[in-house]
Amino acid sequence: MPSWKLVSGLCLFFLGSIVAAVGVGYAMVGIPSENTAAKSQNNVYYWSDGTQMVATGTGANRQNVTIDQIPKAMQWSVISAENKSFYTDSGVDPMGIARALANMARGGETQGGSTITQQFVKNTYLSQEQTVTRKFKEMFISIKVGTQLSKQQVLQGYLNTSYYGRGAYGIQAAAQTYYGVDAVKLTPSQCAFLAALLKGPTYYDPIGATNIDPAADAKSNTARSKARWSWILEQMHNDKRITDAEYQTAIKKYPEPQGLKATKGMTGQISYLVDTAKKYVLSHSDISQTEFDQGGYQIYTTFQKDKVNELSAAVKKVQKERIDPKKRDLDKYVQFGAASVVPKDGAIVALYGGDGYENGHFTNNADTSGVPVGSTWKPFVLAAAMQYGTYKTDGVGISPLSKYNGDDHLKVRNQDGSYVLNKDNSIFYQNNESNYPWGYISLRKAMEQSINTPFVQLGMDVGNSKVRDVAKASGILDDSFATLNPSFAIGTSTPSAIRMADAYATFAASGKQADPYSVTAVKHDGQAVSGFTKPTVKPAMPENVANNVTDTLENVIQNGTAEAAKALGRTAAGKTGTTDSNKSAWFVGYTQQLSTSIAMFRENPKDAELLSMNGTAGVASIHGGDIPTAVWTAYMESALKGKSDPGFPDATKIDKVSNEDGAPTPTPTPVVTPSKTPSETPSETPSETPSSTPSATETCRFSWQCNDNGGTDGGATSTPTDTATATETSGSDRGNQNGGIFGGSTG
Repeated sequence: MPSWKLVSGLCLFFLGSIVAAVGVGYAMVGIPSENTAAKSQNNVYYWSDGTQMVATGTGANRQNVTIDQIPKAMQWSVISAENKSFYTDSGVDPMGIARALANMARGGETQGGSTITQQFVKNTYLSQEQTVTRKFKEMFISIKVGTQLSKQQVLQGYLNTSYYGRGAYGIQAAAQTYYGVDAVKLTPSQCAFLAALLKGPTYYDPIGATNIDPAADAKSNTARSKARWSWILEQMHNDKRITDAEYQTAIKKYPEPQGLKATKGMTGQISYLVDTAKKYVLSHSDISQTEFDQGGYQIYTTFQKDKVNELSAAVKKVQKERIDPKKRDLDKYVQFGAASVVPKDGAIVALYGGDGYENGHFTNNADTSGVPVGSTWKPFVLAAAMQYGTYKTDGVGISPLSKYNGDDHLKVRNQDGSYVLNKDNSIFYQNNESNYPWGYISLRKAMEQSINTPFVQLGMDVGNSKVRDVAKASGILDDSFATLNPSFAIGTSTPSAIRMADAYATFAASGKQADPYSVTAVKHDGQAVSGFTKPTVKPAMPENVANNVTDTLENVIQNGTAEAAKALGRTAAGKTGTTDSNKSAWFVGYTQQLSTSIAMFRENPKDAELLSMNGTAGVASIHGGDIPTAVWTAYMESALKGKSDPGFPDATKIDKVSNEDGAPTPTPTPVVTPSKTPSETPSETPSETPSSTPSATETCRFSWQCNDNGGTDGGATSTPTDTATATETSGSDRGNQNGGIFGGSTG
């Protein structure tokens, strides 16, 4: 047994070592200066060729003010909300530090509970890393600050170095950013609002921050902000920091902040390019938003200046020619979003996010969600059928020449043969945009004319879960997918323009997919930040499946709803899309060099609800083959000027023809083109109408693409014999799929 002298000596040595270490640590750290912290730097963004795009950051958006210029209400709001014992404590919360250290030692996240003094100390560190070393430094500095600075100096430093969101550091910048006044003029109600932001502006700024976290939408953020604002006022009242009369005045009305404002250099498309690149950096590195906003980073992007300008010019040109809000109310609130991606690489070379921050448009339309893609989804259904087959083919992929009924207003069957039912147990009917009696036609022809009924039934026969799998493998994100009901097959999902361009790039690359990316490298103080390697190119679908989709989509441009794209004058493939009630219209098309998506929609600025475009541009309805295709063609013509036309790889025959039950047996005699002129033009009308009267004839690139019915799709035409109707009629919606139950695309 060791003697008591040895034990005592060891204990004294151990305690002495700790005291010495604390003493050394205390002596070595310095007191932070809010003036030093104010020297934050800009972040500099570069074009793909290495030239500077823009320098933007927080360095110019911070101005320190003295404590006498900060309202008492602002001082007490943060004290009541965050550190009630501020004027009596030592500036350090030992238990909070112990909890944080223990949690970090276990590999967990750090916890809150810091005093205002500790938060002031943390704010002055350019590095916000969550490490034991930094926590010890914070503790030592906080102790020293607590003994050498007055409480008023600490509070002043805290309010001058805190981040309030929207690039505003310090209370003076926050007052100007949110209310357009100097800090000294803030009301108690406004002070409580700004104090709520210190909980985390990503989640407490009513404007929302879905570019950082989808959960930080405007509605949720507003609810959180109002709840914390009222709670802070209540705490101030309970602590007797404001009078009864002041409390009643302050709590009466929530102090709505001003909207976003464009900062220097953040105009035109630059703002959306920066938004996209920043989002990519934050999601592909360990850099926190606070660290990033403190600046000093150099961000090298994939954006090509000439292509960005050409895409913007194409949108503006068509807008000027077709959209006139001063002349037509239905032209108000029209929005465009677009993106251009390199196949087999994923680099985003251009995007169009909207009219610019300087015009009050702060949502990046190229990366927004919530706009259904309509019939541009149908290629994923066809790809799934060719890859997986239907329930009748035991996993053997089926040919694009397989025939399905293209007539209007058809019952849809489940795989067990039963009819799909609406929620009220009535039979679900799928409608087309017109009632033209197409009869049984090939899937190739149905794609050409964007007919809904074949693809809805095909989706059921393949299984919409398989369609989802193909779309996901192609590059569509999980949170974009709509419910797997029958209309899933015709575009109720809402991926961004960036993701649609990337997914179609998978077809262009013969089935090889690379995630879209906008940043190639990030540096800080000359040192490269890790996490920005080029995405891996991986197989998403069999090569021949992708090539057959491409061949089918070439035919859409040559003979179908996207004939306007033939003006490009080079080999291209693409698909139009128009959604229910004409709320959005798309065109997504590609060559081997570029895949580009164009979205057009109307959006109520008050609640972001989509509005119908019936009557917009002075026409009955807007379709994907009209304005979106015009924008796509104008951009691609400029972007590919002087480039070669490599065409596409040949598609080889997929042998398995699996017709829908009820399709007629082929005969060697060609079917005569129906003599009856349809009372309505098919599919995407009026601007996407084929130049000739619809017929069963189609142009075939290879002999095997013409079916075994004399080179036509034809076959027997049929009309539904069951006279039951859906819960609503299509009416002005030009073909609502199911009477308002499932929704989706009109062609």
